[in-house]
Amino acid sequence: MNRPRIAVVGSLNMDLVVTAERMPQTGETLTGESIHSISGGKGANQAVACARLGAQVDLIGAVGDDTFGSSLLAELKKSGVSTDTVSRLTDTATGIASILHTRQDNSIVVVPGANGKVSAELVERSADTIRQADVLLVQLEIPLDAVKAALRIAQSAGVRTVLNPAPARSLPREMLLLADYFTPNETEFAFFNRGYRQPLPSEMQNAPSGSPLSDHEQAATVQADSGQGADDWQAALSEWAQHYGHTVILTRGREGASYLHNGAPVTVPAPIVQAVDTTGAGDCLNGAFGFGLASGWSVEHSLQFAVKAASLSVTKFGAQAGMPTFAEVSRWT
Repeated sequence: MNRPRIAVVGSLNMDLVVTAERMPQTGETLTGESIHSISGGKGANQAVACARLGAQVDLIGAVGDDTFGSSLLAELKKSGVSTDTVSRLTDTATGIASILHTRQDNSIVVVPGANGKVSAELVERSADTIRQADVLLVQLEIPLDAVKAALRIAQSAGVRTVLNPAPARSLPREMLLLADYFTPNETEFAFFNRGYRQPLPSEMQNAPSGSPLSDHEQAATVQADSGQGADDWQAALSEWAQHYGHTVILTRGREGASYLHNGAPVTVPAPIVQAVDTTGAGDCLNGAFGFGLASGWSVEHSLQFAVKAASLSVTKFGAQAGMPTFAEVSRWT
Protein backbone atom coordinates (compact mmCIF):
# COMPACT_ATOMS: atom_id res chain seq x y z
CA MET A 1 0.00 0.00 0.00
CA ASN A 2 1.31 3.48 -0.89
CA ARG A 3 2.14 5.74 2.01
CA PRO A 4 -0.25 8.68 2.34
CA ARG A 5 1.41 11.95 1.39
CA ILE A 6 0.75 15.04 3.48
CA ALA A 7 1.93 18.62 3.07
CA VAL A 8 2.05 20.80 6.18
CA VAL A 9 2.44 24.56 5.91
CA GLY A 10 3.12 26.14 9.28
CA SER A 11 5.38 27.24 12.10
CA LEU A 12 8.55 25.90 13.66
CA ASN A 13 9.45 27.13 17.16
CA MET A 14 12.00 26.39 19.81
CA ASP A 15 10.19 26.38 23.16
CA LEU A 16 12.40 27.62 26.01
CA VAL A 17 10.77 26.44 29.23
CA VAL A 18 12.08 27.90 32.50
CA THR A 19 10.69 26.44 35.73
CA ALA A 20 10.64 28.58 38.86
CA GLU A 21 8.93 28.47 42.23
CA ARG A 22 6.88 31.58 41.47
CA MET A 23 6.56 34.51 39.10
CA PRO A 24 9.02 37.36 39.73
CA GLN A 25 7.67 40.73 40.76
CA THR A 26 8.41 43.79 38.67
CA GLY A 27 12.15 44.46 38.75
CA GLU A 28 12.87 41.29 40.75
CA THR A 29 15.50 38.67 39.87
CA LEU A 30 14.74 35.06 40.82
CA THR A 31 16.82 31.90 40.66
CA GLY A 32 15.06 29.35 38.47
CA GLU A 33 14.91 25.60 38.98
CA SER A 34 15.47 24.29 35.44
CA ILE A 35 15.43 25.13 31.74
CA HIS A 36 14.48 22.92 28.80
CA SER A 37 14.71 23.51 25.06
CA ILE A 38 11.82 21.69 23.37
CA SER A 39 11.07 21.52 19.65
CA GLY A 40 7.66 22.98 18.90
CA GLY A 41 5.51 25.10 16.63
CA LYS A 42 2.10 23.92 15.47
CA GLY A 43 3.27 23.22 11.94
CA ALA A 44 6.23 21.15 13.09
CA ASN A 45 4.14 19.34 15.71
CA GLN A 46 1.50 18.30 13.16
CA ALA A 47 4.17 17.23 10.69
CA VAL A 48 5.79 15.00 13.30
CA ALA A 49 2.39 13.54 14.24
CA CYS A 50 1.78 12.53 10.61
CA ALA A 51 5.28 11.15 10.10
CA ARG A 52 5.21 9.04 13.27
CA LEU A 53 2.04 7.42 11.96
CA GLY A 54 3.78 6.49 8.73
CA ALA A 55 2.90 9.26 6.27
CA GLN A 56 5.27 10.82 3.80
CA VAL A 57 5.38 14.39 5.10
CA ASP A 58 6.70 17.61 3.58
CA LEU A 59 6.89 20.62 5.89
CA ILE A 60 6.83 24.09 4.35
CA GLY A 61 7.97 26.92 6.61
CA ALA A 62 11.06 28.84 7.73
CA VAL A 63 13.75 28.94 10.41
CA GLY A 64 16.69 31.23 10.99
CA ASP A 65 20.25 30.37 10.08
CA ASP A 66 21.10 29.75 13.72
CA THR A 67 21.58 27.01 16.30
CA PHE A 68 17.88 26.71 17.10
CA GLY A 69 17.05 26.34 13.42
CA SER A 70 19.64 23.59 12.98
CA SER A 71 18.33 21.77 16.05
CA LEU A 72 14.71 21.94 14.89
CA LEU A 73 15.56 20.61 11.44
CA ALA A 74 17.62 17.77 12.90
CA GLU A 75 14.77 16.68 15.18
CA LEU A 76 12.28 16.80 12.32
CA LYS A 77 14.50 14.62 10.14
CA LYS A 78 14.83 12.11 12.99
CA SER A 79 11.04 11.88 13.05
CA GLY A 80 10.91 11.25 9.30
CA VAL A 81 9.72 14.69 8.18
CA SER A 82 11.13 16.03 4.92
CA THR A 83 12.55 19.52 5.52
CA ASP A 84 13.62 20.22 1.93
CA THR A 85 10.93 22.91 1.72
CA VAL A 86 11.85 24.61 5.00
CA SER A 87 13.68 27.83 4.16
CA ARG A 88 16.67 29.00 6.20
CA LEU A 89 16.60 32.78 6.48
CA THR A 90 19.76 34.74 7.18
CA ASP A 91 18.06 38.02 8.11
CA THR A 92 16.07 36.82 11.13
CA ALA A 93 16.19 34.39 14.04
CA THR A 94 14.28 31.16 14.45
CA GLY A 95 10.93 31.60 16.18
CA ILE A 96 10.84 30.96 19.91
CA ALA A 97 8.30 30.65 22.69
CA SER A 98 9.72 31.73 26.05
CA ILE A 99 7.69 29.98 28.75
CA LEU A 100 7.96 30.66 32.47
CA HIS A 101 6.40 27.71 34.29
CA THR A 102 5.47 27.87 37.98
CA ARG A 103 3.35 25.68 40.21
CA GLN A 104 0.51 28.19 39.95
CA ASP A 105 0.58 29.31 36.32
CA ASN A 106 2.50 29.80 33.09
CA SER A 107 3.44 32.98 31.25
CA ILE A 108 4.46 32.84 27.61
CA VAL A 109 6.15 35.27 25.26
CA VAL A 110 6.23 34.26 21.59
CA VAL A 111 8.71 35.81 19.18
CA PRO A 112 7.62 34.73 15.66
CA GLY A 113 11.04 35.29 14.09
CA ALA A 114 11.30 33.39 10.80
CA ASN A 115 7.68 32.22 11.11
CA GLY A 116 6.57 35.81 10.61
CA LYS A 117 8.38 35.90 7.27
CA VAL A 118 6.65 32.90 5.72
CA SER A 119 5.10 34.71 2.77
CA ALA A 120 2.73 33.74 0.00
CA GLU A 121 5.74 33.90 -2.34
CA LEU A 122 7.66 31.43 -0.15
CA VAL A 123 4.70 29.05 -0.22
CA GLU A 124 4.30 29.42 -3.98
CA ARG A 125 7.86 28.16 -4.42
CA SER A 126 6.68 24.84 -2.97
CA ALA A 127 3.43 24.71 -4.95
CA ASP A 128 4.34 21.40 -6.62
CA THR A 129 4.83 19.80 -3.20
CA ILE A 130 1.31 20.85 -2.18
CA ARG A 131 -0.21 19.69 -5.48
CA GLN A 132 1.32 16.22 -5.07
CA ALA A 133 -0.09 15.73 -1.57
CA ASP A 134 -3.20 13.79 -0.62
CA VAL A 135 -4.01 16.26 2.18
CA LEU A 136 -2.81 19.75 3.18
CA LEU A 137 -2.69 20.81 6.84
CA VAL A 138 -2.45 24.49 7.80
CA GLN A 139 -2.68 26.49 11.05
CA LEU A 140 -2.48 30.19 11.98
CA GLU A 141 1.00 30.75 13.47
CA ILE A 142 2.28 32.16 10.17
CA PRO A 143 1.00 35.16 8.14
CA LEU A 144 -2.49 34.74 6.72
CA ASP A 145 -1.34 35.48 3.17
CA ALA A 146 0.82 32.36 3.31
CA VAL A 147 -2.03 30.24 4.69
CA LYS A 148 -4.40 31.52 2.00
CA ALA A 149 -1.84 30.81 -0.74
CA ALA A 150 -1.40 27.23 0.46
CA LEU A 151 -5.16 26.63 0.60
CA ARG A 152 -5.67 28.14 -2.84
CA ILE A 153 -2.94 25.95 -4.40
CA ALA A 154 -4.39 22.83 -2.80
CA GLN A 155 -7.98 23.57 -3.81
CA SER A 156 -7.00 24.23 -7.42
CA ALA A 157 -5.25 20.85 -7.52
CA GLY A 158 -8.08 18.91 -5.86
CA VAL A 159 -6.08 18.33 -2.67
CA ARG A 160 -8.22 18.09 0.46
CA THR A 161 -7.50 20.79 3.04
CA VAL A 162 -7.62 20.84 6.84
CA LEU A 163 -7.59 24.31 8.42
CA ASN A 164 -6.77 24.24 12.13
CA PRO A 165 -7.67 27.80 13.23
CA ALA A 166 -5.17 28.09 16.07
CA PRO A 167 -4.36 30.48 17.52
CA ALA A 168 -7.76 32.01 16.79
CA ARG A 169 -7.69 35.21 14.76
CA SER A 170 -10.09 36.92 12.40
CA LEU A 171 -10.21 35.18 9.02
CA PRO A 172 -11.60 36.48 5.74
CA ARG A 173 -14.55 34.63 4.25
CA GLU A 174 -12.60 33.75 1.10
CA MET A 175 -10.05 31.85 3.18
CA LEU A 176 -12.72 29.89 5.04
CA LEU A 177 -14.31 28.91 1.74
CA LEU A 178 -11.03 27.25 0.69
CA ALA A 179 -11.08 24.73 3.57
CA ASP A 180 -12.65 21.27 3.35
CA TYR A 181 -12.31 20.63 7.10
CA PHE A 182 -12.24 23.24 9.86
CA THR A 183 -10.93 21.97 13.23
CA PRO A 184 -11.37 24.48 16.08
CA ASN A 185 -11.52 23.62 19.74
CA GLU A 186 -14.51 24.97 21.67
CA THR A 187 -12.78 28.18 22.74
CA GLU A 188 -11.71 28.88 19.16
CA PHE A 189 -15.14 28.07 17.76
CA ALA A 190 -16.73 30.45 20.25
CA PHE A 191 -14.36 33.14 18.94
CA PHE A 192 -15.37 32.53 15.34
CA ASN A 193 -19.08 31.94 15.93
CA ARG A 194 -20.56 34.36 18.42
CA GLY A 195 -23.78 32.34 18.42
CA TYR A 196 -21.98 29.42 20.08
CA ARG A 197 -21.51 29.43 23.84
CA GLN A 198 -18.68 27.31 25.17
CA PRO A 199 -19.93 25.05 27.99
CA LEU A 200 -18.82 26.04 31.47
CA PRO A 201 -16.81 23.51 33.50
CA SER A 202 -19.78 23.02 35.82
CA GLU A 203 -21.86 21.84 32.84
CA MET A 204 -19.37 19.11 31.91
CA GLN A 205 -20.24 16.74 34.74
CA ASN A 206 -19.87 13.67 32.56
CA ALA A 207 -16.38 14.52 31.31
CA PRO A 208 -13.78 11.81 32.11
CA SER A 209 -11.77 12.44 35.23
CA GLY A 210 -8.46 11.16 33.88
CA SER A 211 -8.59 7.72 35.48
CA PRO A 212 -7.35 4.72 33.44
CA LEU A 213 -9.71 3.50 30.76
CA SER A 214 -11.44 0.20 31.48
CA ASP A 215 -13.10 -0.33 28.11
CA HIS A 216 -11.10 1.19 25.26
CA GLU A 217 -13.27 -0.26 22.52
CA GLN A 218 -16.44 1.27 23.86
CA ALA A 219 -14.77 4.65 24.36
CA ALA A 220 -13.47 4.72 20.79
CA THR A 221 -16.84 3.93 19.17
CA VAL A 222 -18.63 6.76 17.39
CA GLN A 223 -21.86 7.52 19.21
CA ALA A 224 -24.76 9.91 18.71
CA ASP A 225 -24.31 12.81 21.09
CA SER A 226 -27.03 12.83 23.72
CA GLY A 227 -25.22 14.84 26.40
CA GLN A 228 -25.96 18.29 27.68
CA GLY A 229 -25.04 21.01 25.18
CA ALA A 230 -25.48 18.85 22.06
CA ASP A 231 -28.22 21.12 20.70
CA ASP A 232 -25.96 24.15 21.13
CA TRP A 233 -23.06 22.86 19.09
CA GLN A 234 -25.32 21.05 16.59
CA ALA A 235 -27.13 24.27 15.71
CA ALA A 236 -23.89 26.25 15.58
CA LEU A 237 -22.13 23.72 13.34
CA SER A 238 -25.15 23.46 11.04
CA GLU A 239 -25.31 27.22 10.58
CA TRP A 240 -21.55 27.42 10.05
CA ALA A 241 -21.62 24.68 7.40
CA GLN A 242 -24.38 26.51 5.51
CA HIS A 243 -22.22 29.62 5.38
CA TYR A 244 -18.89 28.04 4.43
CA GLY A 245 -19.68 24.65 2.93
CA HIS A 246 -17.11 22.63 4.85
CA THR A 247 -17.14 20.08 7.66
CA VAL A 248 -16.41 21.37 11.17
CA ILE A 249 -14.58 19.00 13.50
CA LEU A 250 -15.15 20.48 16.95
CA THR A 251 -12.46 19.26 19.34
CA ARG A 252 -13.71 19.11 22.92
CA GLY A 253 -10.80 18.06 25.10
CA ARG A 254 -11.66 15.24 27.47
CA GLU A 255 -15.06 14.84 25.78
CA GLY A 256 -13.45 13.93 22.46
CA ALA A 257 -14.51 15.50 19.16
CA SER A 258 -17.84 16.18 17.48
CA TYR A 259 -19.20 16.87 14.01
CA LEU A 260 -22.39 16.60 11.97
CA HIS A 261 -23.11 13.54 9.82
CA ASN A 262 -26.09 14.03 7.47
CA GLY A 263 -27.25 16.76 9.81
CA ALA A 264 -27.14 14.58 12.94
CA PRO A 265 -24.72 15.28 15.81
CA VAL A 266 -21.98 12.68 16.30
CA THR A 267 -19.33 12.57 19.02
CA VAL A 268 -16.24 10.40 19.21
CA PRO A 269 -15.64 10.16 22.97
CA ALA A 270 -12.08 10.32 24.25
CA PRO A 271 -10.58 7.35 26.10
CA ILE A 272 -9.95 8.06 29.77
CA VAL A 273 -6.22 8.38 30.42
CA GLN A 274 -3.83 9.65 33.06
CA ALA A 275 -2.59 12.85 31.47
CA VAL A 276 1.07 13.79 31.89
CA ASP A 277 1.38 16.65 29.41
CA THR A 278 -1.46 17.95 27.23
CA THR A 279 0.84 20.15 25.13
CA GLY A 280 0.41 19.25 21.48
CA ALA A 281 -2.70 17.11 21.92
CA GLY A 282 -4.63 19.23 19.43
CA ASP A 283 -1.75 19.05 16.97
CA CYS A 284 -1.69 15.27 17.33
CA LEU A 285 -5.43 15.07 16.65
CA ASN A 286 -5.12 17.22 13.54
CA GLY A 287 -2.15 15.26 12.27
CA ALA A 288 -3.82 11.91 12.85
CA PHE A 289 -7.08 13.11 11.30
CA GLY A 290 -5.18 14.27 8.24
CA PHE A 291 -3.39 10.91 8.12
CA GLY A 292 -6.73 9.10 8.07
CA LEU A 293 -8.13 11.28 5.31
CA ALA A 294 -4.95 10.89 3.26
CA SER A 295 -5.22 7.12 3.70
CA GLY A 296 -8.68 7.15 2.13
CA TRP A 297 -10.59 6.55 5.35
CA SER A 298 -14.02 7.97 6.12
CA VAL A 299 -14.42 10.97 8.40
CA GLU A 300 -15.76 8.66 11.13
CA HIS A 301 -12.83 6.27 10.94
CA SER A 302 -10.31 9.11 10.67
CA LEU A 303 -11.73 10.86 13.72
CA GLN A 304 -11.88 7.69 15.79
CA PHE A 305 -8.22 7.12 15.04
CA ALA A 306 -7.33 10.77 15.70
CA VAL A 307 -9.04 10.93 19.09
CA LYS A 308 -7.23 7.77 20.21
CA ALA A 309 -3.90 9.14 18.98
CA ALA A 310 -4.41 12.45 20.79
CA SER A 311 -5.39 10.65 23.98
CA LEU A 312 -2.22 8.57 23.79
CA SER A 313 -0.09 11.66 23.18
CA VAL A 314 -0.95 13.24 26.54
CA THR A 315 0.41 10.23 28.45
CA LYS A 316 3.98 11.29 27.57
CA PHE A 317 5.94 14.49 28.21
CA GLY A 318 6.65 16.82 25.31
CA ALA A 319 4.53 17.73 22.30
CA GLN A 320 6.61 16.06 19.61
CA ALA A 321 8.08 13.37 21.87
CA GLY A 322 4.56 12.28 22.79
CA MET A 323 3.32 11.71 19.24
CA PRO A 324 2.42 7.98 18.94
CA THR A 325 3.23 5.57 16.13
CA PHE A 326 0.63 3.81 14.01
CA ALA A 327 1.34 0.53 15.83
CA GLU A 328 0.81 2.14 19.24
CA VAL A 329 -2.56 3.59 18.22
CA SER A 330 -3.64 0.36 16.53
CA ARG A 331 -2.78 -1.76 19.57
CA TRP A 332 -4.77 0.53 21.84
CA THR A 333 -8.22 -0.95 21.22
